[in-house]
Amino acid sequence: MGQVRDTLKIPRAGHQLHVEVTGSEGTPLVLLHGFPDNLHLYDELMPHLGDRRVVRFDFLGWGRSDKPEGYPYTADNMTGDLAAVIDRLGLERVVLVAHDASGPPAIDWALLYPHRVSALVLLNTYYHQMTSLRRPPAIALYSTPLLRDMARALTGRGSALALRLYTWQVGRFIRDDRRRAAKVKRLRDDFVAAQPAFWRLNDDLLGTVLTRRRRIPDLRRFDRPVRVIFGVEDRSLNPRVAHRFAELFPRAELHLLPNAGHFVQVDQPERTAELVLSAG
Repeated sequence: MGQVRDTLKIPRAGHQLHVEVTGSEGTPLVLLHGFPDNLHLYDELMPHLGDRRVVRFDFLGWGRSDKPEGYPYTADNMTGDLAAVIDRLGLERVVLVAHDASGPPAIDWALLYPHRVSALVLLNTYYHQMTSLRRPPAIALYSTPLLRDMARALTGRGSALALRLYTWQVGRFIRDDRRRAAKVKRLRDDFVAAQPAFWRLNDDLLGTVLTRRRRIPDLRRFDRPVRVIFGVEDRSLNPRVAHRFAELFPRAELHLLPNAGHFVQVDQPERTAELVLSAG
């Protein structure tokens, strides 16, 4: 893995974002995590990125970023986190690499500033409601109105049941048996502190995918390169979702990786890195 050149605390809405910068070459890659994880989602990818300049950070509520109580953790505010990092680092052009719940903020920012996007890379992510889109079981449990209140009461913050559910669900995201146990433990250790953000983003999920449908015409007009890279074994953010993204963007390339699930950057880090590096 490339050595961290800078570890920064970047102000955002009165709080602090944890940011790491590595490498020095080329257009910066901005690696965005989803939920329920953090920037360590990309640990397996990093050794394959060489000396490319890479920026990765924890959204507010996650990892080593601040976790303010009562904060409105939403896709819109994640877009604000991303903007704060790009602007504070003075990045004129970027390659945005989005995974899972970072799809809406990455795409929203790209639509606002297309002239600053060298390429947009979508890794097993989502944006708007599609007939082929399926929520993972634990996400469906926590994001469905009425059901989510009962689920949270049963699996209270930091409870053994909540952690068992986390282990089961995130374990299903990884196809590589060699990496699964260590990866799940690394992310689960950070999860208890992030549970308020996780619950709030689940509250926001259905509204996010419904309201983004009105932006489909903007996706069809987006004239920057888009690379869609999905693990084919993901049953939720599945190949049909990937094909739909490729149909929507006028300059999209589709790459479906075998023997990879939802965490494509964990299951197939070398091939994913190759595709990311050549995107822009």
